[in-house]
Amino acid sequence: MSKYLQLIAHPQELRAVLQWAIWHEPLYPRDPSKESDNLKRCYELLGYTSRSFAAVIEELAPELRQAVMLFYLVLRGLDTIEDDMTIPNPVKLPILRGFHELLTKEGWTFNGSQEKDKVVLEEFDKIIYEFSLLKPIYRDIIAEMTKRMGNGMADYCEDDDFNKKGVNTVKEYDLYCYYVAGIVGEGLTRLSVSGGSADPRLLENPHLHNSMGLFLQKTNIIRDFHEDLLDNRKFWPKEIWSKYADSMEDFVRPENIEAGVYCLSELVANALEHVPDCLYYLAAVKEQSMFNFCAIPQVMAIATLELVFHNNNVLTSQVKIRRGTSVMLIMRATSVRETYNIFQEYCHKIQARNTPKDPNYMRISIACAKVDQFIETIFPTRKEVKEKIAKEEKPEEAASTTEVLTIILLFAGTLLITSSLMLGVAWYFGARFDRAFAAIKENFLGIADAARDEL
Repeated sequence: MSKYLQLIAHPQELRAVLQWAIWHEPLYPRDPSKESDNLKRCYELLGYTSRSFAAVIEELAPELRQAVMLFYLVLRGLDTIEDDMTIPNPVKLPILRGFHELLTKEGWTFNGSQEKDKVVLEEFDKIIYEFSLLKPIYRDIIAEMTKRMGNGMADYCEDDDFNKKGVNTVKEYDLYCYYVAGIVGEGLTRLSVSGGSADPRLLENPHLHNSMGLFLQKTNIIRDFHEDLLDNRKFWPKEIWSKYADSMEDFVRPENIEAGVYCLSELVANALEHVPDCLYYLAAVKEQSMFNFCAIPQVMAIATLELVFHNNNVLTSQVKIRRGTSVMLIMRATSVRETYNIFQEYCHKIQARNTPKDPNYMRISIACAKVDQFIETIFPTRKEVKEKIAKEEKPEEAASTTEVLTIILLFAGTLLITSSLMLGVAWYFGARFDRAFAAIKENFLGIADAARDEL
């Protein structure tokens, strides 16, 4: 019910939701009637695990759609194993390290998970079959990314210090985000380039796709502070939060809210520093459906980052952008220019709430300025545009002057008419204006004569 009330309270968002629901047409509509029962089931599994990702994946070009869908399901299966605390390490670790090999093991399934996405593992044989039908280059990319991610997850499962104390340094924070999301960014980039949807030069600049993944993951970690704390998971790096409190649990106490907000702002600044790389990456994505697929999560992330900035609710509850806002972002993020506009708008909102009291004031300001600078480099404000704006402002100034004169004349006319009516009524009832004028004349001349005499 609250979602509907939010839409009613924000008419523009309500209109966007209705437009999307009624008129939206996918660039490449999926046709289930031409799919095997096995493939249909894979898409159903995709919908069970993530409706948001399912929506954007299903609108990809047909060839890449299948590869990306299976890549997502494979990683979802891997992540389900890693997240399940009921699976003991002697069972879990060999599966994580060897998960890439299971992709070619016909008929393999796993029925020992208690996680909400366990159905992916219970029906993993269907994923394996569809995986075998992909082009060899796609299979190789997915298998390699799965191997690296699985080994990274296993390393963290074996790290007792990480499991007990969480992330320690910013360097460890970046490495963790790389294993969780940076590898995904690399895999998607390689799939896109192989499918002809992105500039091959992206592969020569791995920091770009790494930043894409890190920006998304860091935003999620910042937003999910309260939820993670309840589950005894600590992903905010100690190197940062220890500047503001003795423990992360201190941030939920009323007396430490301000310190928590300042810690939050440093994490936001850290995430914002990835934005120029993300914008550079998006400019190199050539195919429209793949651009939408890449851009939508990024604009959601910058909107979320603006929402959590200086928002103490993050420390005590879960904070999310409104559904209507999400739909508006999806509808807008269809071109490089408009996506850049979205980033610029939200960075300006962040900067507007930035205060000199915040110890991270300068860092936030510089990060936002670098976003503006990058966008100005790609889409410079042309001289003729500035001149056009100046010319458009002049008629507006003239119009405003005319309006002021009109108001003055209307006021004077109203005063004249009212005065005339009052004098007319007074005359009708017998007022002697001749005597009044004589008295005024006499007094005026007397004053004038006195003034002249003084001179």
